[in-house]
Amino acid sequence: MKPDAGSGARHYDHLRTSCGRDLTIGRLALGDAVHPVGRVFIDLGECPDCGGSAWAGLSAAEARRLAAVLLAQAAVRHVDGDAYAITARGHEVLTDQPVADGGSDAALTPTELLVASLASCVAFYAGRYLLRHGLDRAGLAVTAEFDMAAGRPARVGAIRLRITVPGGVPAQRTDALLAVASHCTVHNTLRQQPDVSIELAGAVRA
Repeated sequence: MKPDAGSGARHYDHLRTSCGRDLTIGRLALGDAVHPVGRVFIDLGECPDCGGSAWAGLSAAEARRLAAVLLAQAAVRHVDGDAYAITARGHEVLTDQPVADGGSDAALTPTELLVASLASCVAFYAGRYLLRHGLDRAGLAVTAEFDMAAGRPARVGAIRLRITVPGGVPAQRTDALLAVASHCTVHNTLRQQPDVSIELAGAVRA
């Protein structure tokens, strides 16, 4: 039975999605004073493909798990061999390993993706600087080279980036452009190491 305003719901929130769906999120107080039962419900509204409307009732624990999934900024899943798919905000990127390292070379390696992430972040900041100052960013490019560190642990030891602006940059803007580009978010993160925690989800089998 679909919940309504008189069925014990204590609070409602309404949300219109970017694709035009109207969602209603609320909290249901079921049971009685001695044995209270709480449920979070999500009403998806009219659903032409469902022959009516669609909704779901979740326990508090289930709602928290759903929130954790929805708020996850990135997730990685195994695809095949050494290939993994990275998803974030509905987008997907594949990583793999070279054939010489046992992969099928279907995509960048995670290490190459790290360096490419830095280069694209630098390009974004440089492009925004050019735009703000009325300079042409058409053809803007950033090339990246990197070397692995000689010792352990395995890591990137050096990265070299070169920014190319085909339209040119006035001499008085060069230093400012480089300052802005070198303070992109990814570069700042690499320079000031974030706290990283890695844990094993779920139960550990004996």
